[in-house]
Amino acid sequence: MVYALLVVFALFFLTPLVVVVLNSLRTAEEIGRGSVIGWPAVFAWQNYLQAWSKYCIAQRCEGIHSYMWNSFVMVIPATLISTILGAVAGYAVSLWRFRGDNVIFAIVIMGVFLPEQMKLIPWALVLRDVGLSNSIAGLVLIHVVQGISFTTLFCRNYYVGIPQDLMKAARVDGAGFFRTFWRIVLPLSPPILIVTVIWQFTGIWNEFLYAVVFSSGRGQPITAALIALTANGTTVRNYDVMSAAVLIAALPPLLIYFFGGRYFIRGLTQGAIK
Repeated sequence: MVYALLVVFALFFLTPLVVVVLNSLRTAEEIGRGSVIGWPAVFAWQNYLQAWSKYCIAQRCEGIHSYMWNSFVMVIPATLISTILGAVAGYAVSLWRFRGDNVIFAIVIMGVFLPEQMKLIPWALVLRDVGLSNSIAGLVLIHVVQGISFTTLFCRNYYVGIPQDLMKAARVDGAGFFRTFWRIVLPLSPPILIVTVIWQFTGIWNEFLYAVVFSSGRGQPITAALIALTANGTTVRNYDVMSAAVLIAALPPLLIYFFGGRYFIRGLTQGAIK
């Protein structure tokens, strides 16, 4: 009964993916004659080439490759910076105790529960004042600050399991805040750092609210470009190329989770046990 129920749920969740994959390999004429659900008569691999370099998005017939590059330029630094800052912050509030650390931790964690829509106007004012409106650097700043709440929470819950005797021994040997972090805490951190990197990379790559609101034109990441692709102002929908573009856009986070998924689960489990 349990396995049968799991199979039903798996089929339910995988059906949209299967439909998109099949449509990415069908021609627009074939989809138009039949429906969006069907097996390809001939595998149209050229859909992926057209989506990558030729398809028109917002009156620019350059494909999605430039928008993919924008996403990488945004995601990689935002992921690394937010992970590093979250690790240092989690270390500070869990192992390097100071007066008011729990209050500061509670304030930081509030960022996890605030709806994204509440932050649009404050972020618009901040980006205007720092001169980063409508830029990839502005999106990097947003995702770094937004991600610190999650990375601090993950790292703090992991670091509380590190024995305090290690910290005391480091202080006796004269190690300060950053030297203790670099020599003792960081070498013990790979499991939780892998968790935060996968979490941040996937979340930032798939985020579209800030991408749509705070970017435009050639400077948009791929999620905003996909929305522009579906709203191209025509009555004809090229489901073949659109499906190929969606699959290309989804490939990086899928690969990250495919190759790092077991480390993700292992890191979460170790943090929970500790």
